[in-house]
Amino acid sequence: MSPKGSSAGPLKSTGRSQIGREQRLGKRAKSLNRLVGEFQWDIAAISAHLEDIRRVWAKALGVSGPQWMILMAIGDLDPGTGVSVNDVSIKIQVRSTFVTMETKMLEKAGLVSRVSSPHDRRVVLMSLTEKARKGIAFLSARRRKVDDTIYADLKSDKLEDTMKMLSIVRRRIEKAALQIAIEQDTE
Repeated sequence: MSPKGSSAGPLKSTGRSQIGREQRLGKRAKSLNRLVGEFQWDIAAISAHLEDIRRVWAKALGVSGPQWMILMAIGDLDPGTGVSVNDVSIKIQVRSTFVTMETKMLEKAGLVSRVSSPHDRRVVLMSLTEKARKGIAFLSARRRKVDDTIYADLKSDKLEDTMKMLSIVRRRIEKAALQIAIEQDTE
């Protein structure tokens, strides 16, 4: 029987191509897993380095790293009428009770003003004091220089694309973290 007419012939070649396909898919999966792992390590390293930088700015202002983040969030979010504890806690991904506790210390240090909302007395609105604004402004030239170093090679369109992709990843990580928390609670 000729190989063409043999039932073993086509099966062998199909078998080999199937094995080759599985090997290629396996390599792609390993390659993807490797890339995902490298991406996660890069994100962890970026986070650690940004934390180091925040600590320097915080120390220069005489506050802790988390307090620095709270000040930055208030500065970013405040439309001029104050920003709520809840909005700040969402921005920096911590519990509102933590923001309340830390901003009370920042208020004692003269860096944050806290007042009740005229619309809802349960809501505390926070804003930076003149002392905080001056301290942050004093650091602005150094901060701009660091930002220029970090983002030197990124044009605005590339940075926007990167931000969009990271935003997608962040939302998916938030979803995965929620799923894991729910699963852990049900165990």
